[in-house]
Amino acid sequence: MFDVFRNNMKLLMALLMLLIIPSFIFFGVQGYTSFRERAEPVARVAGERITRTEWEAVHRREVERLAAAMPGVDRALLESDDSRRATLERMVTERVLTRAAADMRLLVSDRRLAAELLRDPTIASLRKPDGTLDSQRYQDLLRSQGMTAEQYEALVRAALQRQRLGEMVAASAWLPKASVELATAAWFERREVAVAAFRAADHMAAVRVSDDDLRAYFEQHADAFRSPEQAVVEYLVLDRDALARTLQPSEDELRQYYDTNVAAAAQREQRRAAHILLTLAPDAKPEDKARVRAEAERLLAEVRANPERFAELARQHSQDPGSAAQGGDLGWFGRGAMVKPFEDAVFALAKGQVSDIVETDFGLHIIRVLDVRQQPVEPFEKMRAALADQWRQQQAARQFAEASERFGNLVYEQADSLQPAAQALGLRVRRATVQRQGPVEGDADPVLADPAALRAIFDDEALTRKLNSRPIELRGGRVLAVRVVEHRKAERQPLEAVAPQVRQRLVAERARQAALDDAQARLAQWQAQPPADTALRAPVVVSRQDAQGLPPKALRAALSVRLQGDAPAWTLVDLGDEGAMVLRVRRAARAEVPAAQQEALTHELTRLWGDGEARALLQALRQRYKVEILVPAGAQPRSAG
Repeated sequence: MFDVFRNNMKLLMALLMLLIIPSFIFFGVQGYTSFRERAEPVARVAGERITRTEWEAVHRREVERLAAAMPGVDRALLESDDSRRATLERMVTERVLTRAAADMRLLVSDRRLAAELLRDPTIASLRKPDGTLDSQRYQDLLRSQGMTAEQYEALVRAALQRQRLGEMVAASAWLPKASVELATAAWFERREVAVAAFRAADHMAAVRVSDDDLRAYFEQHADAFRSPEQAVVEYLVLDRDALARTLQPSEDELRQYYDTNVAAAAQREQRRAAHILLTLAPDAKPEDKARVRAEAERLLAEVRANPERFAELARQHSQDPGSAAQGGDLGWFGRGAMVKPFEDAVFALAKGQVSDIVETDFGLHIIRVLDVRQQPVEPFEKMRAALADQWRQQQAARQFAEASERFGNLVYEQADSLQPAAQALGLRVRRATVQRQGPVEGDADPVLADPAALRAIFDDEALTRKLNSRPIELRGGRVLAVRVVEHRKAERQPLEAVAPQVRQRLVAERARQAALDDAQARLAQWQAQPPADTALRAPVVVSRQDAQGLPPKALRAALSVRLQGDAPAWTLVDLGDEGAMVLRVRRAARAEVPAAQQEALTHELTRLWGDGEARALLQALRQRYKVEILVPAGAQPRSAG
């Protein structure tokens, strides 16, 4: 029998090659094509590429951030073509400004970076009782969002560099007095307006729609009444909060957590200090060092002669942009928050004392301790519930990071089913019906309304191959995987099934047109012969600050219509589904503008002028760094899953 194989080896090899190579070509080329699509550039800045995958990831994070900040926002707006294009433009702008800031050597100190990080309430909440940052929880937080501390801090530092560039341009803005006066006059202009409203609702009862009308309208707009596209999906959710609820600390673990994070703080104190900083580069020339030290000694003598002038002198002379305006006040901090020479000096002083000159990498400091406090520590029994919650959150963050990686591996390795991942992680596979706008009523699981989930579900490959999606990171510490099990395409429905909706839309359109026709006829009549006062509502004086109940579109029309002398002007405003308005507009006496408002408007106009100069600078920088947008308007980042 083995002789058969031996004698026909070449034939068998040829047969195997015929079976293997087509499969390799199909899957290999498909994988290569998918990779190439993800890695293809969508823009270039100074030759550096922005890939489609980067675009998708940044837009997903932006949508999640905005949705969390504005819970009631229409998520469809965040996922629109315009929104996606805006994300790409922002990415290009960030690359341009980062490159420009680097070329201009705009540096951000570690202190400025630390202060910016602590402005984030989430990060600030990770402080220990002694004021220092809990580095382990900080790293766990960032790891749960797919970043290391170094990556996140590099992003924040780059953002601060871009901010400095913008601040430099804004600080140089100046606006001539004549321009301010012209803009002020327009902003505070007032006009007397009398209106006649023509409501679409008032015409609905008179609208008659025949069966032929209904059929003709339906044939013309049939696509608007198609049954929605749907997908039946199975999905799996890994939830950090749900994981936390399953964890229960032992008594020993809870007491150890208390001793490490709370009780030890009883021996730690916080200090509130102010400083005057004279910057000095570590590699400064000897003559520069001598000059700066002489100035520091002069200021130190003034401070010691009258310590109460410390804040005044700090505002005048300190070169720390973050604290000079506050009289040098650095706020409360504990050990580990400042560079060592600075910290040693602060914790060696008593309240009210002033240091000698302290040298650090930032320059020369004169320090005054404003206050000293020690955090009160509550007993273990009183804090038990809060400690248990903190312990659970900390442990859940660590376990969630590990489980997320395993979750991703499992849904990838067994791509035709979510059940193995569910069994391995103790989760439950759920099923729902979803439309492109979100889950249908009755299946309204919020995770399936997330745009990232909807993109994964209605991806062409997901609909045809019906394999597990890649892990989708959602806000709130959740990871989702989804698989389409059935796809129902949108279909044209018969008129009988949608007749009430068709009738309602047709009646609304005809009523709106009737209201608009009525308004146009009245406008022509009143322009030829002014009406009696009873034909219009009592006139009101409107301005950009007081609309007197006018719809925004009508207010804009009233304030923009051209007036000649004291003669009234007539105009018509189409209010869409609401109907229309006819406006009679007259000039009104100009209001006296309070000085405070005038000053505020001047500041605002100057700021807007600065914004315009910043945009002009950005345009020049885009040309300098040879920006190329390589996708047409309306193109979308495709799912990488």
